[in-house]
Amino acid sequence: MSPPYQLFNHHFIDITQSQWNNNRTVALTFEMHPLNISLAYLLIYRFDNSPQLNSSINQIDGWTLFCPSNLTNDSLYTYFLNNQQTSGHQSVIFGLRELNSTEFYSYCMNSSINSPPITNQPFNFTSNYELRSYTACCYYLNSNNIWQTDGLLVGSQTNHYQNQCFSTHLTTFAGGFLVLPAPINWNYVFANADFMKNKTVYLTIICIYILYFLLVIYARYKDKKDIEKLGVTPLPDNYFNDQYFYQILVFTGNRKNAGTKSKVQFILVGDNDETSVRTFADPHRKVLQRGGIDAFIMAVPKSLGSLNYIRIWHDNTGHGASASWFLKYIIVRDLQTMEKFYFICQEWFAVEKGDGRPYPFIPYTLILF
Repeated sequence: MSPPYQLFNHHFIDITQSQWNNNRTVALTFEMHPLNISLAYLLIYRFDNSPQLNSSINQIDGWTLFCPSNLTNDSLYTYFLNNQQTSGHQSVIFGLRELNSTEFYSYCMNSSINSPPITNQPFNFTSNYELRSYTACCYYLNSNNIWQTDGLLVGSQTNHYQNQCFSTHLTTFAGGFLVLPAPINWNYVFANADFMKNKTVYLTIICIYILYFLLVIYARYKDKKDIEKLGVTPLPDNYFNDQYFYQILVFTGNRKNAGTKSKVQFILVGDNDETSVRTFADPHRKVLQRGGIDAFIMAVPKSLGSLNYIRIWHDNTGHGASASWFLKYIIVRDLQTMEKFYFICQEWFAVEKGDGRPYPFIPYTLILF
């Protein structure tokens, strides 16, 4: 039958994970906690296959009634299968349904009933319930140091606090139990996966996917911005015939409003020569932004020799907070000799900050490594 027309709600329990080898058998305890203790239930089970019980089919290995009079002090219904009953099996499938009012009075009030109530109506639960299942085992260590269970029977008083063991021999034995994880009934999941029954779940998943795609788009946007920051920019005022090159790394500070949109120019002075007025600019990306590291290639006619200082300034044409600039330091590397020169600044180029000069003089600072 298709899941919507099942007569019982099925629960699959795999007991092979508890039977570690062929020399051990386990007992199984099935506990049910009804949230409405006035209701009664029919429990059927079958080993290794789904149990079926209706007016024309009776394929079960056992059954019991869960009536309010059978509740334990913990408001639990308990069904126990000892290790002899589970021996040789890999799984147990329990079927559960709620008794209607007629069945309740006919079966729970009559102790002489020897057959289960039968119906052809799909199950209908008027209240939720909670389930717990666990296995227990009694075993001993034989002369070959192998744990075995023959001659030992797990008693019905076993619970998740203690084991009850019966033995036909005087061997020292031990006991243990394992609370089994609840398996997922995928047939039930897919049969009840329509949108109208699971609006909250579907809407949550949809929102998560939308948020995920928005984050992907944003991350891609930021990646493109990072790619734009990579690479080395030739200065726009380089001459084609100039064949002596310097790499200039400009480190802008991380302070608030440290970046600038003003036009920044400089003159680099060495022992042999000095440059004309040069401009830090890139037509394809923003430069001299807060926390940025910008790399430029400067071409000159010949070597400047050992560099002495750099004269740098801006025209204060940036709007508002983008007019000023905080420069950390500049590294100039001669690409022919690979010699590096460090110019430490750590100052504002601003009329409203620091000493009010947009053109500090930066001497060459020698740093030895």
